[in-house]
Amino acid sequence: MYAIIATGGKQYKVAEGDVIRVEKLNAEPGSEYVFDQVLAVGGEKMEIGRPVVPGAVVKATVMDQARAKKVIVYKYKRKTGYHKKNGHRQAYTELKIESITK
Repeated sequence: MYAIIATGGKQYKVAEGDVIRVEKLNAEPGSEYVFDQVLAVGGEKMEIGRPVVPGAVVKATVMDQARAKKVIVYKYKRKTGYHKKNGHRQAYTELKIESITK
């Protein structure tokens, strides 16, 4: 069985036992997080929500709160001597999907 959930402005296809990285959630490592915004549930029969599947819930365990590798942002304008170097590390939450119920 799999489900499509929405969080952080993105959609993720998840199955039980999957480990995914999503935009930072306000949860402590080791705690349980419940997704109630389930867009579709698949398995033997696909059930698509309008916009969400009523009663469908995806439970996950928060494994880690961390930041991704640094991405270098370099701005440069030729002939003017302008250049600016900047870095960015995106915060994320790592989750392990425990159960999918509908």
